Amino acid sequence: MPTRILPAVGDADSVRSLTTLLSQLPDAEPVAPVSDSTQLVDTLARLAAESVDELPEVVVVHERIGPVPALELVREVALRFPAVGVVLVTTDVGPGLFAAAMDAGARGLVTLPLTYEDLANRVQAVAQWSVGVRRHLGHGGDVFTGVGGTVVTVSGAKGGVGATFAAVQLALAAQASGRSTALVDLDLQSGDIASYLDVQFRRSVVDLAAITDISPRILAEAVFRHDSGVALLLAPGEGERGEEVTDRAARQIIGALRSRYEIVVVDCGAQLSGAGAAAVELAERALLVTTPDVVAVRAAKRTVRMWDRLQIRKAEETTVVVNRHTRSTEIQPALIKKITGTAVATTTVPAAFRELQAAVDAGRVHALDGRSTVRQALWALAAELGLVKAPETALVRRGGGRGRGAERGPAGFRRRRE
Repeated sequence: MPTRILPAVGDADSVRSLTTLLSQLPDAEPVAPVSDSTQLVDTLARLAAESVDELPEVVVVHERIGPVPALELVREVALRFPAVGVVLVTTDVGPGLFAAAMDAGARGLVTLPLTYEDLANRVQAVAQWSVGVRRHLGHGGDVFTGVGGTVVTVSGAKGGVGATFAAVQLALAAQASGRSTALVDLDLQSGDIASYLDVQFRRSVVDLAAITDISPRILAEAVFRHDSGVALLLAPGEGERGEEVTDRAARQIIGALRSRYEIVVVDCGAQLSGAGAAAVELAERALLVTTPDVVAVRAAKRTVRMWDRLQIRKAEETTVVVNRHTRSTEIQPALIKKITGTAVATTTVPAAFRELQAAVDAGRVHALDGRSTVRQALWALAAELGLVKAPETALVRRGGGRGRGAERGPAGFRRRRE
């Protein structure tokens, strides 16, 4: 059986030299090369949507690929498409890069300048590994087959701005529209999702922290299936155990979840941790919730600048969500956009505490009345973000009112429980 090899190379000269050598390998079937990281991931996702068997056995990633750095791209491919073997082509032959590449999920390295023998040996070994994984998969093994879901992080500019409530409602909206959805509490010291949904749990995200190969069975044992259908991966009951969830563990956990669910909503809280930073970096959409007051908007600006300094996320790649908005407030979304340098969601969430108080106090925010303007606004935000199927139908059927909440009501979200 021929080995399908997909080259991912950024410049024309490297493409020619690599494809020429690949075409000479025995039983090799090079496919059309891709020129950047986005094209590679999109191509693999499209093939995986048809069948795992449609994926190439080997992906060869050149060190000069972009815009995502090569090691980050290797990590993403390894997490989202575990049946594909990744080979990194690089000029660096040092042990440091080798270790980093292996940690990222590469199955091997080939050094530049390329030689036929080196490339042939490495590609053959990786192809055999890939075939073995797929054989295991064909016999019901615990290997992820998902195309790769959409990850959305929800962070608070500061405590008490309503980030957790927003994360819960976004997940409920996605699930209600027919998308399989997971909700993750990465506010590791003070996560409130369990309180908002009144669930008792034994397992938490900490139980996955030390596992490097998270199978579907292990994942299923860790998540809590809520009555709404949303899969919950909750913060630990003992906040000090949150330190066990490192940035590397967070990457593994999110990769496992996005391989099993169409939508993964992550509540990152208001305090930046290594795990939360990794989630924000990996996410397709990173939301930052603020309220339209001076203190919160200043906190949002500090957060955005910190993310940029730490190279977690650029300001223009962050979306601010304005909660407790009224038309009479002095600070309007346009000003927040100017101050933070971010995008601002078109949908604003109205101030309407009275609508929420009973549901929040009872731990039943999933049962919030469909006429609630806050619920309608957050479900409309889910539609704006592309998290729901047939958003208008879903909102009219379940919301029973206008799709986007009007800016009305005297108060806002309930603050976190102490």
